[in-house]
Amino acid sequence: MSEISEKQIKRLRGLLTDAETNLSAAKELLVSIIGDGETITAPRDSVVSSPEGKIIEGIFDGQIMIGPDGRNYPVPANYASKSKLVEGDILKLTITDDGKFLYKQIGPVERKTVIGTLVQHDDKYFVEVGGREYQILYASVTYFHLRNGSQVSIVVPAKNDDAAWAAVEAAL
Repeated sequence: MSEISEKQIKRLRGLLTDAETNLSAAKELLVSIIGDGETITAPRDSVVSSPEGKIIEGIFDGQIMIGPDGRNYPVPANYASKSKLVEGDILKLTITDDGKFLYKQIGPVERKTVIGTLVQHDDKYFVEVGGREYQILYASVTYFHLRNGSQVSIVVPAKNDDAAWAAVEAAL
């Protein structure tokens, strides 16, 4: 039996990574065509290389994405605000070869909409709903031209009573 070289191991790892990427892409394409009736409940627990770049799946915490390696990845506030991301949403980050960060929401958590009043503490903005405050992104405050006391419709996770963040749905 011949000795396995480091070059062969590296090549085999590359082939496995390519196969995983192709399988993942095929599954996404199939779901986009026919649907699968399943929802994504957890991000992939590893970083994958693909022709598009490095792919990382993680969980949105209200401001940033936390990757499977525990690292924090910055999510542009304008994207999070426009997309109405809430705590617990699963995101896919593609880091292209030229360093661009491209985010896509791939697993939204169940949501509910509530109405509250905008309040400000120091430089942070919150929406108070029934004695409880949810922090919101400053990008939402400026986009919706909100002021202290504004009535606001917000989106929060339906099954996370400990959520600290909300997304602004609309100014009322």
